[in-house]
This record gives sequence, structure tokens and C-alpha cells, in this order.
Amino acid sequence: TLSWAKNGSKIYFSANRVKDWEYRFRNSEIYCVDIQNGNIEALTERNGPDYDPKVSPDGKLIAYLGFEDKVQAYQVRKVHVMNVDGSGKRVISDGLDRTISDIQWNSKGDGLYIAYDDKGNGKVGLVSLSGDTSKILDNVGGTTLGRPYPSGSYSVSKNGTIVYTQSTPNYPAELAVLGPKGKNPVKITGLSKSLLSYRELGRVEEVWYKSSVDGRDIQGWVVYPPNYDASKKYPFMVENHGGPILNYGDRFSAEMQLYASAGYIVFYPNPRGSTSYGEEFGNLLYNNYPGEDYNDVMDGVDHCIGMGIAHEDQLFVTGGSAGGIMSAWMIGKNNRFEAAVVAKPVMNWISKTLVADNYFYYAEHRYPGQPWENFEGYWKFSPISLVGNIETPTMVMVGMNDLRTPPSEAKQLYHALKLRKIETVLVEIPGASHGIASKPSNLITKIAHTIAWFDKYRTDKENE
Repeated sequence: TLSWAKNGSKIYFSANRVKDWEYRFRNSEIYCVDIQNGNIEALTERNGPDYDPKVSPDGKLIAYLGFEDKVQAYQVRKVHVMNVDGSGKRVISDGLDRTISDIQWNSKGDGLYIAYDDKGNGKVGLVSLSGDTSKILDNVGGTTLGRPYPSGSYSVSKNGTIVYTQSTPNYPAELAVLGPKGKNPVKITGLSKSLLSYRELGRVEEVWYKSSVDGRDIQGWVVYPPNYDASKKYPFMVENHGGPILNYGDRFSAEMQLYASAGYIVFYPNPRGSTSYGEEFGNLLYNNYPGEDYNDVMDGVDHCIGMGIAHEDQLFVTGGSAGGIMSAWMIGKNNRFEAAVVAKPVMNWISKTLVADNYFYYAEHRYPGQPWENFEGYWKFSPISLVGNIETPTMVMVGMNDLRTPPSEAKQLYHALKLRKIETVLVEIPGASHGIASKPSNLITKIAHTIAWFDKYRTDKENE
């Protein structure tokens, strides 16, 4: 992001210009460049990301995002302000324990609009220079169509009118407007009306339950098949989110709806390690991943069994990326599931760390030390270490151009299951990167293969 000085003499920007930038990859600083002579001056100097500078309307302050890197799995991004010369640095968003993005000054210059996620829902709020925070609106999102991840954007006029991308589980992003003193946003587009008006979507229900590990409140959502009949028994599918430092929420999801339309009740939880519940909750996976997030997911399954919507003889599990890790971990820990689809997983943290495109990311921030220094630690958290326990029929799926969780990871699971004579298939999607669903035909391929595999083990279809 570039931001001009009010008098046009300088441009403020973020970059990583430190001498050992290759190894301090998490670091960035706020700089200014003099447009007359090209001189560049660093205004910040701490270890950690400082970025997205925004000059205040009066030209006296710069707001920016960042944090001091404490070397842990997750830290919330905070709003800072400083004088344009770099002096007087202070944090103004400590009152909101959520990661903040997309900051925009209000016209008075006494506060900033902010975007953040809270309990799986996208918000726009306002933080004042004195540190008071308030929520303005909900349901920002819907610009990703595959799974119910956070997304979306907003824009603010000089008089405080906000336009933003609004989504609920019933529709992908539409534009909505909230006036400067309004309380009820008005949706002004109907881009998906022609498609969705003649379709019955699955109803999405929010659920909360207690973790059996430490009594924490865990949030999840259940998607019911269209025309759901409570008197009937449906197969139950767990869909684990990626990240793992990320969140699902009450947003539109083509994938969840397609699973539901195939007759499955779908459960997608936000176990510990998920974002939008604060820094402490998100950091519980530091040197403990997979850890008790497994228990949180299984507690959700048991909660849904208690609700009468899940049944022990018809449980299925899938997920991609970190969700693939969790799915592989779950079938390595128990044999309760009739079938699994493990998509683009990390199976072996040692090989993953030394092969993947983001190999530099993991050292110290996920597990202490490098793989050759902490071999046993990396192995302990590798799902492949549990492969000898797996009895669940498992489809393994990966994009052949995946650099983040390379095909070599998926093949370790597939080959191990073949060696153990466990029923398995390997689905290789040509040309697909880590974001399989970014190409519609690949999204369809992913869903079709998953449903076809699970349908083999459904008792309500009599194994058609």
C-alpha cells in the first residue's frame, strides 16, 4: 500500500529492506521516500511485520498494521499510529483481541475503520485514536465461493456511508450499503438471484459445544440437506478447514451446499487454532499441532450425535490442506469413520518442511528448531506416524501443481495404505495448484470424487 504525504513531498510504503531480509522473512518496516531526491528513510525498526501505512487527513499521523514478533504460531495484527517522522509510536487497538486488516481513516481523522473476523463472521468496526473500539456492521464476505472462509472488502465515503460485500450462507457476495447513521444495511444488488431463486439451499445452523479437554467453548456449523426431513437418518460428514490458523464461518459455500445436496449433513467446526477467537485461542497449536484440535473436532461429532443428527454407523470425514492433515490424523487416531477423503495433506513434517514452497515459514514458528535438530518432534506431529493404525477406506487427492503440500506428501499416505492393503485410491488433478477450487472445473472434480467415494459406504443408498 502506498500513501502520499499531504503536501505531496513523500510517499509512505512498507517493505523488507533489512540486510538479512531472506532470513527475516516475517519482517517488514514502514519507509518514506522523498520524491525530489529519492532518499529512503525507515520509520520503524522492530522485528515483525509493519505494513499498510495510511496518512491521516490532516497529514500529521500515520496509521499502520503490525506486531512485534514473539515467535509463536499466531499473533493478532494491531493498529498502530505514529507521527509522520516516525516518533510517538503507540498501539490503539489493544481493546480488540482480533486480527485487524484494511484500515481506513475517517474523515475527521480521529479514528480508523477496521475489518476483522469475530467468531467466524466478518465485521467492519471503528477504533478511535484514544483506543475505543466499536462494531459497525456484520456479514462481510462472500467473495470466495468454495468453502466458507473469510473474504470481502468495504469502502467508506467522506460522510461515513459504507458499501461492502455482504454474504450469508444463502448467497455469495452482494453489495450492501449502510448510511452514516443507519443501523440496517440495505442490499443493493442481486447478482446471484437468477441462479439461486429456483434452488433449495441447505439450511445452515450454528452450534456451540464444550471441549472435553478444557471446557472451552467451540463453535461450528451444520448444513442440512435441502428439504431436510428430521424423521429420516442421513449420513454425516465432517469438513475440516485449512490453515490451520484460519476460520470458517456463516458464509456462502458452494462446496458445503453441494455436499448437502448429495444428501449429507455437513459439520464444519472451528477448533482451537482457528482465528477470530483471540490470540490465545489461535496460538494453542504452537508446538502442538495436531494437538487438542483433534479432540475439539471429535467433541463436535459427539455433540451432533447427541443432537440426533449424526449416527455412529454413518460418519465420514474430509478436508483440504490443514483440513487434510486433520482428516488423516483423525483416521489414524480412531476407526469411527466409514470413509475418508484426505485432500492435499501434509503427511510428514520433515519432508514437507524441506520440499514445500514455504519451507522457510515453519522453523521456530510451528515447531522448535529445524527438522534435523528436532527430528522426533517433527515426526511426532506427522500424520504418517499414525498410518499403521488406519483401517478407514481412504481416498487421497492432490493437485499436480501443488507447491504448498506437494504431491509427494499425498503419495506417502497412498503408498503406505497400499502397502498395508487398506482400501485406497489416489486422485491426481492435472494442472491444479494448492487452491484446487480456484478453477471451477477442478472444484466440481473435487466434490464429485469425494461424494462418489463416500457414496460407496452409505447404508441409506444400499451401496448403489
